[in-house]
Amino acid sequence: MPRRLITLLTAGLLGMVAAVTVSGPAAAVPADKPAVLSSWTQTSASSYNAWNSARANQAAWAAYRFDWSTDYCSSSPDNPFGFDFRLSCHRHDFGYRNYKAAGQFSANKARVDSAFYEDLKRVCARYGGASNAACLSLAWTYYQAVRIFGAPIVDQADLDRAARLRAAGPQLAGSV
Repeated sequence: MPRRLITLLTAGLLGMVAAVTVSGPAAAVPADKPAVLSSWTQTSASSYNAWNSARANQAAWAAYRFDWSTDYCSSSPDNPFGFDFRLSCHRHDFGYRNYKAAGQFSANKARVDSAFYEDLKRVCARYGGASNAACLSLAWTYYQAVRIFGAPIVDQADLDRAARLRAAGPQLAGSV
């Protein structure tokens, strides 16, 4: 009886050690993490779509230990005049936070900022006429803010300019 008990305890202990080794906190981050991060921070719509799909299924990417946290558009409006910039800001935060954690921020900042601008322009493409002009004006302002300061900083004057563009409506529809 003692021999059987020792065998069972040993088997159970080995099973627990294997489980901890495979899924425990010391598990190695996959070697392709830099390539995945790069693929999700490009300027293309396919890069955005791949990132957004992963964002919606973060558990599948847990081994990569990405930082998915966000404050969206920081101190600027997330939805100026109803233009939903939240996911664009979220992907921008994702790029900044993960490249900073990898010690690769300065080498990737310009591309992450450019991807942000392309994401914002894709949001604006959903609108026509004066709304499109107003959205693109705000997108440019948000982009310049992150390019220069590292965070979108939009003031009341920027919002007033976009409101004037949007209000111009029919006059701009033919020129945009």
